Amino acid sequence: QVQLVESGGGLVQAGGSLRLSCAASGRTFSSYAMGWFRQAPGKEREFVAAISWSGGSTYYADSVKGRFTISRDNAKNTVYLQMNSLKPEDTAVYYCAAAATKLGTAGYDYWGQGTQVTVSS
Repeated sequence: QVQLVESGGGLVQAGGSLRLSCAASGRTFSSYAMGWFRQAPGKEREFVAAISWSGGSTYYADSVKGRFTISRDNAKNTVYLQMNSLKPEDTAVYYCAAAATKLGTAGYDYWGQGTQVTVSS
């Protein structure tokens, strides 16, 4: 069982930056691939980024590639999402998720409660 708690969301102007954190409970955090997803009002949840259990592999949605960076610190049971050059269309609730299977865009087993990111124009 893994419990996930996101933090770091907020209101930022377009072009600004935010860093999201996701703290995980459980001693097996380092065995999980981790991902970030987001859901904007009236839209379906979409994949943003993922990182392998070791941190050696990462994968990004085309919409955030080059602007967002996912990383993890297994000693702190935490995964991060550094978001730069934010755009109004990045506005959404951001969720972190843990997958017992391999790195990917689906098949996640555990989810956090989400943190709101609002980008003003």
